[in-house]
Amino acid sequence: MSTRGDHHQTVPLSVLLKRELASEKVEKPEILHGQANQSKKGEDFTLVKTECQRVLGDDVTTYHVFGLFDGHNGSAAAIYSKENLLNNVLGAIPPDLNRDEWIAALPRALVAGFVKTDKDLQERARTSGTTVTFVLIEGLVVTVASVGDSRCILESSEGEIYYLSADHRLETNEEERKRITASGGEVGRLNTGGGTQIGPLRCWPGGLCLSRSIGDMDVGEYIVPVPHVKQVKLSSSGGRLVISSDGVWDALSAETAFECCRGMPPDAAASQIVKESVGFKGLRDDTTCIVVDLQPPEKSSPPLPAQRKKQGKGVFKSMFKKKSSEPSSAAEKEFSEPDVVEEIVEEGSAYLSERLDTKYPICNMFKLFICAVCQVEMKPGAGVSIHAGPENTKKLRPWDGPFLCSSCQEKKEAMEGRRNGGDSTYSSGSE
Repeated sequence: MSTRGDHHQTVPLSVLLKRELASEKVEKPEILHGQANQSKKGEDFTLVKTECQRVLGDDVTTYHVFGLFDGHNGSAAAIYSKENLLNNVLGAIPPDLNRDEWIAALPRALVAGFVKTDKDLQERARTSGTTVTFVLIEGLVVTVASVGDSRCILESSEGEIYYLSADHRLETNEEERKRITASGGEVGRLNTGGGTQIGPLRCWPGGLCLSRSIGDMDVGEYIVPVPHVKQVKLSSSGGRLVISSDGVWDALSAETAFECCRGMPPDAAASQIVKESVGFKGLRDDTTCIVVDLQPPEKSSPPLPAQRKKQGKGVFKSMFKKKSSEPSSAAEKEFSEPDVVEEIVEEGSAYLSERLDTKYPICNMFKLFICAVCQVEMKPGAGVSIHAGPENTKKLRPWDGPFLCSSCQEKKEAMEGRRNGGDSTYSSGSE
């Protein structure tokens, strides 16, 4: 018999069923998409794979993949990345993970997949390169990995705009300029003689105006393929993603892109964004756009965001609701759904020792004798710790992983500007 002091309350069956139904709808939004392109050089490529399935015992989960590859110096790198990146990412995720573990493994797997794709491509001696914006959607969780200057931008159904990718243009990214010069590269504008400098800031040798890409073996290896990764969870009312190459963002602001296609279905919205971009500056570059709507299953029309207040770009990051590990004490809050976009992960470092370190939440799921990047099996003692290097000598323990094969360790050192530096290495299984 319950008393006034008891905290346990009986919940009507109808309420429980309603909550269960709402939860099912929240986790399985309807995904609608459309894309459009106007081509000048034929170096933009897209990857769209919806309703991808993962078997978990007797259950099957579904995820969706959208990729945009903006090539330069030819189309080989963009085509190769389109055909191989997804498999390389999936190959870096341990098997038999449940849904939450799989989502948690994505940021690390995306880093490994990007680096492996770049390494394999460069072994084929192709000199072209590509930017990549790669989006995986599982339920309401959106994970975006990006190198270069294509972008993925979200407008929530609450009417706020969120930047889910990073811009790796040397002209605007001071942190990346410092990293490249510290690694042995030079940053400057094109010199036409007589002291005259023109155009955007570029990295020399090679003259690339981006600090991160896949491919580009003819430039310094400090132009790295390590992606910026952002993972967020949308509210139950969903939102709209716009994934576009720089041909769009050089012409339109994020606000203008969303406003110009308000109320349109995704295919018409993508076409309108491309049309607006080309109309503003003319067709100066390949211009590609993918629009993805995430909406509750019962909705049949595109989400109509609330009137958005004008805000500066600098405050967008503060709008994210940080993921909390503390359970709510109030019963009514326990079942409430987030009314803003919840930030789960954001990682932008260009260094593998920081992106693949042992503090990763599920590091114990990754095998000790498998290369953390290329997934090749290694003999005990053959792997090199991801932390190997002069600066880590006193901190390292022989068993501190994860570990790289010798080939991927060379790749890591080259990206850090110390190809021939550092004799301090620690092997997996060493004594």
